[in-house]
Amino acid sequence: MGKLFGTDGIRGIADQYPINREMGQRLGYSIVRFCKSQNINPIIVIGRDTRASGKMLEHALVSGILSEGGIPHLAGVIPTPGVAFLTRHLGVGAGIVISASHNPYEYNGFKIFSHDGSKLSEVEELEIEDMILEGTGPLPGGVSDQVEVVKDANDRYISFLMKSIPDQLPGTKIIIDCANGATFRVAPALFKRLGLDTEVLFAEPDGRNINKHCGSEYTEELSSGVIETGADMGLAFDGDGDRLIAVDEKGCRLTGDQVLIICAKMLRDRGELKNNIVVSTVMSNMGFRSALNDLGIKKVTTEVGDRHVVEEMKRQDGCLGGEASGHIIFSDHHTTGDGILTALQLIFAIGMFNQPLSELSSLMNIYPQTLINVPVKIKPDISQIPELARMIENAEAELRGDGRILVRYSGTEPICRVMVEGKKLEEVERHARTIADFINKKLNN
Repeated sequence: MGKLFGTDGIRGIADQYPINREMGQRLGYSIVRFCKSQNINPIIVIGRDTRASGKMLEHALVSGILSEGGIPHLAGVIPTPGVAFLTRHLGVGAGIVISASHNPYEYNGFKIFSHDGSKLSEVEELEIEDMILEGTGPLPGGVSDQVEVVKDANDRYISFLMKSIPDQLPGTKIIIDCANGATFRVAPALFKRLGLDTEVLFAEPDGRNINKHCGSEYTEELSSGVIETGADMGLAFDGDGDRLIAVDEKGCRLTGDQVLIICAKMLRDRGELKNNIVVSTVMSNMGFRSALNDLGIKKVTTEVGDRHVVEEMKRQDGCLGGEASGHIIFSDHHTTGDGILTALQLIFAIGMFNQPLSELSSLMNIYPQTLINVPVKIKPDISQIPELARMIENAEAELRGDGRILVRYSGTEPICRVMVEGKKLEEVERHARTIADFINKKLNN
């Protein structure tokens, strides 16, 4: 991880370093310079979510791109996977998304896609980071004055999504939660075009209400709506639309692991699960591996981050992977995680199996798990804190091999994540709280 790039681009509080106008300009001309170094046409697609700071950062990016002789193509408000699609579909040099995903509106960030619609490798990110931090500015004599608008960006993306459906979708009643974010136009329009009986929640963005008590992080209202209306399921997207959290007909929230299991079985039964593998991160629940074993499917594990999942899928020639957080990748259809595409695949699976979502989710037994996010002022190497190492070792010994402990820093926020998993909830919660309290005292004094 570099000085600017975290696990998913550059992120922070909007209008504060590193998410300010100067950084937007520097990133703009650095991306163009990077494209030129790769002999790639420096046309850059820019998309954003609904945050109030999005236009300001868009203008800064455009300024930087023009100053180095690049040509920005503005896609407006569109989900992150929509930018990945357009980058590949239009044959441009790169794509940039202005978004902070599931974070509150005060945050914003930059995510970058290479010319083939995939996220940049760590090596590429560091190369661009070096260009940004050099601060030499654009090279002389390369100014452009051409700014294009991708007028039909959402329609193109909707057409692409429709092609991902294997067959006709069942006549289900669905409630979707758009998080007042980037899916607020695309998702309702797509579901209407497909003729699905759909009720839409949180699709009235005002620049400040993105992810505010809605979306993939807050599914309480969605669950209530499903129960009250007798819907077959609820589907919640995050602010930039690259992840999905589902709610079954009983109002119960499914994890990304459970959705992955359902989709793995669907693809396996259709003979479409390449090499009979599913790729997921170390954050996957212990019950996930057990469920895959029961289905006769191999699990491949990576570090946290959907980029690592995609890279391993390429190495293993797999077609399905994802994270417990709801980022799921169907590589036969797309180069990155896509919440709306995942929703379509899940709806299809319900029709194919002719079972309610609650029954399909029971394919996986979830081990009790507690995740505590501890705000921290500093991020020292965890392995270099001996008291913490001993505390984790003792806790794992008490779990007697029937659990695990994972302590890691967030790649996008000043947070240390403490995850404890085991067979007994009370034991899991006690260990998580003890470790979290220690980290709070150690890293905040």
